[in-house]
Amino acid sequence: MEFGDIARRGLVLLGCGKMGGALLQGWIGQGMDKSAVWVVDPAPSGELSALVGANLNADLPASPAIVVVAVKPQMMDAALESVRRFGGRKDTLFLSVAAGTTLETFETALGSSTPVIRAMPNTPAAIGRGITALVRNGRVSEAGMDMGEELLSAVGQTVRLDREADMDAVTAVSGSGPAYVFHLIEALAAAGQAEGLSPELALTLARSTVVGAGALAEASPEDPGQLRVNVTSPGGTTEAALNVLMDDATGFPALVLRAVSAAASRSRELGK
Repeated sequence: MEFGDIARRGLVLLGCGKMGGALLQGWIGQGMDKSAVWVVDPAPSGELSALVGANLNADLPASPAIVVVAVKPQMMDAALESVRRFGGRKDTLFLSVAAGTTLETFETALGSSTPVIRAMPNTPAAIGRGITALVRNGRVSEAGMDMGEELLSAVGQTVRLDREADMDAVTAVSGSGPAYVFHLIEALAAAGQAEGLSPELALTLARSTVVGAGALAEASPEDPGQLRVNVTSPGGTTEAALNVLMDDATGFPALVLRAVSAAASRSRELGK
């Protein structure tokens, strides 16, 4: 990864919790000089202090190349106050990974001429296996979008959105999606226990099955529907289970549709 402009002018990271910390670890792991990063965090851990060094809660650079906003929405106003002076500049890009905070919110707080990218990563970013959707306002250049995408690629895959309105659906599918998968593991393990397996064995089988199936889905050239067919023998055990799971009224399709719709609706509410 190239960090030329950032190395010269600096990167400001507002907030270094789980997501901010994952990003910072990813950048440093890919060669970013720690001295080029200024971290602003009201309650830094000892580990963070040792990692960042002198640039933790220190005076910020005069003209950073990028400000990455990784604070919780309820802390946004106070956090932006510390970097408001960088707003309105064409040469300082703001990149937000804060859930539910719209481009308009940043433009109102920082000035309408501020280049802003809004991004939605998910929690597998903590192990470099996340996926992040990005959308920009009209002040972000193609070079700025490339820089934002490159920074976020340190924690997984990236996709670009054409419309900010799609961010609510992205939040419902990939942002909240890991929780759905974790609950599937819980439910599958509980079902194994109900069939007589020990809790430890049921959880091991459920967790490894979901992880392995996900890896196969990612690596295989076949789509998930075909992979499902590959496992399903006519009249066999998998078909018996899928007859329940794929029921139009009570199965996975209807349940997941309702769940994603509920998450997207809540995301729209939080963004108002």
